[in-house]
Amino acid sequence: MTDPTDHDYGVIESKTEYETGWYTGGYDLVELPDGRTKRFYWAELPPAAVVVAIVDDPADYGFEGSGRSLVMVEQFRPTIRELCYELPAGIVEDDETFAEAGARELAEETGLVPAETRLLESFWCSTGVLRHRRGIVYADGFETTDRKLDGTEFLEVRTVPIEEALSVARSESANDATLEGVLLARDAGHL
Repeated sequence: MTDPTDHDYGVIESKTEYETGWYTGGYDLVELPDGRTKRFYWAELPPAAVVVAIVDDPADYGFEGSGRSLVMVEQFRPTIRELCYELPAGIVEDDETFAEAGARELAEETGLVPAETRLLESFWCSTGVLRHRRGIVYADGFETTDRKLDGTEFLEVRTVPIEEALSVARSESANDATLEGVLLARDAGHL
């Protein structure tokens, strides 16, 4: 058998089957290392920034809770029909970096304007089916502003004590972006 690392899986045909305004879906017909062909279906989404924001005292920003806490949002996700605790997140607009998009999304969703944001990591997500990059952003030093939720966003700001952040991120209904963000922040020494 041919070594797959020596084969470029040549694309014979790439077809977009639908566009939703949110993502594009289709398939690539590729030649496998053994000469057979196969359709690999994909969905292409714009890049997204996920924000890890930690406040020393939630009450200083008008949030419930006390002590060093991770800022999260609670929202119902129709896709899985569950109420979820998640890190603030959103799409990276044209000409924005992950850090700039993270700062904007954090302000829009929570009302926190960070003095500093920095990219912890960016990576491809669910590469078996998605064409989607995600950046985990750490935000620090906050002022407040009015929230500016999108017309379809119905979410509440929640805070979680730092010592509970990983267990909340690992709980049922947690999403991959939240778990990734908490683990990367912990690895960077922020939790």
